[in-house]
Amino acid sequence: MSVCGEAVGAGSLPSELVVHIFSFLAGPDRLRASAACSHWRECLFYPALWPRLRLSLRVSPAERPRLEFLMRKCGWFVRELRVQFAADNYPSGGAAAGEGAAVAAGDGEAAPLCPRWLELLRTYLELVLCVLSSVRNNRNLQKLSLFGDISILQQHGSISNTYLGKVDPDGKKIKQIQQLFEEILGNSRQLKWLSCGFMLQIVTPTSLSSLSNPIANTMEHLSLLDNHIPGNTTLITAVELERFVNLRSLALDFCDFTAEMARVLADSNHVPLHRLSLLVHSVSIMHKSLDSMPEDENWKALTRNSTNLRVYIMAFDVKSDDMLRILKPSIPLERIHFDSYITCVSGAVVDLISRQYDKFLTHFILMNDVIDMSGFPDLSDNRNEDPLVLLAWRCTRLSLLAVHGYTVWAHNLIAIARLRGSDLKVLEVTEESIDFDQGELADQDVDPVHNLIEQVSLGLGRPWHAVMDIELLSVFTEPTRHFYREMQSFSEGI
Repeated sequence: MSVCGEAVGAGSLPSELVVHIFSFLAGPDRLRASAACSHWRECLFYPALWPRLRLSLRVSPAERPRLEFLMRKCGWFVRELRVQFAADNYPSGGAAAGEGAAVAAGDGEAAPLCPRWLELLRTYLELVLCVLSSVRNNRNLQKLSLFGDISILQQHGSISNTYLGKVDPDGKKIKQIQQLFEEILGNSRQLKWLSCGFMLQIVTPTSLSSLSNPIANTMEHLSLLDNHIPGNTTLITAVELERFVNLRSLALDFCDFTAEMARVLADSNHVPLHRLSLLVHSVSIMHKSLDSMPEDENWKALTRNSTNLRVYIMAFDVKSDDMLRILKPSIPLERIHFDSYITCVSGAVVDLISRQYDKFLTHFILMNDVIDMSGFPDLSDNRNEDPLVLLAWRCTRLSLLAVHGYTVWAHNLIAIARLRGSDLKVLEVTEESIDFDQGELADQDVDPVHNLIEQVSLGLGRPWHAVMDIELLSVFTEPTRHFYREMQSFSEGI
């Protein structure tokens, strides 16, 4: 091709046209196309091409150069930023590995961490600093979501200040991170969505005061989840919540969600709340009281003002007695996820859920990783009916059921499939959780496993198999990450 006798190549196209071409390409394809020439490389990071940036970062020193480059190019203009920090392989805690590594010792001293854990923490702090420093002056930011599952809460306990002190002795980096976060909030002019989960003290009880009243008044989603706040400190108070009059979705530690907060949200000056996600953790219950939690009349008042409210609860190692106190009849509970490493959920809790929330419940996840040589707990012990079967019978909107670490009898699994049929979109049960009664095993003419697969498949109206490898499902292997991801989609699905 030539114009006026001169050869014209791709490098001679106007920048606006190159950017328009790039807008039709996926991110990886844009990167490959930008290698065509220097002019195309210059066009790669036009703000119009990167309105949102979603990063999943390995906590590894190798990530830093790439992260610095990308954030330097996009951090100052990106409108939606989601960053997930995660280590590929979590190292064990040395001497404490066999006892749930990195759990604080009874005398107040922390169990030792292996050198790789310390290096992982050090790298994590550097990556967080890189991200926050690059967006500190971004006034276009509308959505900010940060998630760091660097500490596996249910396996390693809370990483306390003792551990952070080993990699940040004077607390300089932690303070810098907290100041940067507050600076981002203070500089924001369009922020509608703020989500921060398991980020090792990035949020403090004073962080939200950095938000101006106009921004707080227009915020639509707020998520503050951090089990590393010392003592009975809360990240947000009922008084602070009064500024967030347009909040449509909220995610908090359950012990921080008080009766006074429920009254604030139920006020006629507040727009109706649509989504409420609550993390119930044994560590929080240990340090904070349940005495301030909303009573049933508070939930009734809240649902009168917010008729479309739906609640998502994630419970980590919570005792059944505590759950029976928490589960008030008027909670519009749509999703519940139990994850146990020390305690087990009782059949009474499952039965209560199926009776109280039959009109709302759509997702039920039951996970147990307690090491017990006597076998998995059986929820149907000493009961005429299996609680999981009753759950499937009563909860007519149930669309997801996942079970691991509890005994699920084959005939009960068949009954669940027949009761819910094709409406049960997801039925995940690990092979090791399924058991057969003696009558099924004694029948020489029928293969019990083949019969189970056939009958469940017929009941669901689609091919079904038990989960053979638990490592393939994040709901079982990465419950914290699963909860945060599901909470995000749950909150966005208004």
